[in-house]
Amino acid sequence: MRSLLIIVGGLVLLGISLLVGRWIAGPPTMGIAAKVFIGVWLFIALYNMWAGIARAGYTLAEEFPIFLAIFLIPAAVAAFIAWKVS
Repeated sequence: MRSLLIIVGGLVLLGISLLVGRWIAGPPTMGIAAKVFIGVWLFIALYNMWAGIARAGYTLAEEFPIFLAIFLIPAAVAAFIAWKVS
């Protein structure tokens, strides 16, 4: 359940970043905003994995598949949007 909430949070953050990009300089900036989101989301997902290992006591082998899901789903949506608007 927590992973699903983080993924949804990532999609919401993507939407906010796209709206801010559109607000700043119009639709062409949305592609740049999506690409920047991927980098930011990578750090957020890595921090989540670190917290699972360091604080919750999971192993890297247990956390890595969850990291992949948490990172790849919003990042794939962002990459698709960046590809479509560019």
